[in-house]
Amino acid sequence: MKKEATGVKRIFKAFEFSIKGLKTCYQSEAAFRQEVWLAIVLIPLAGMFGKTSLEQVVLIAVVFLVLIVEILNSAIEAVVDRIGDDYHVLSGAAKDMGSAAVWLSLMLLIIVWLIILI
Repeated sequence: MKKEATGVKRIFKAFEFSIKGLKTCYQSEAAFRQEVWLAIVLIPLAGMFGKTSLEQVVLIAVVFLVLIVEILNSAIEAVVDRIGDDYHVLSGAAKDMGSAAVWLSLMLLIIVWLIILI
């Protein structure tokens, strides 16, 4: 049985896995790359256009939410693709629901930015 890392070593290993996941998502998912570049533009704008610290945090938070949901969607797609290439209604539903979650997070981003900036 493999001995698990504990304490600070476990934290560093978790960080390594997280960086690996970010790299994999960026390299393999065009939508994630686009959203990362959108974040690079929007995060500084949030600092400039948010009138209060709370507004700035909310504007930045919804940007990160889109990235988080996209990563989860990509993970769902990877697991479904790992299971097999042949179509199954549940596999299609899982991918469609992941896509819907990304779309909803993008709609939330747009709504929040419009409400705060207008």
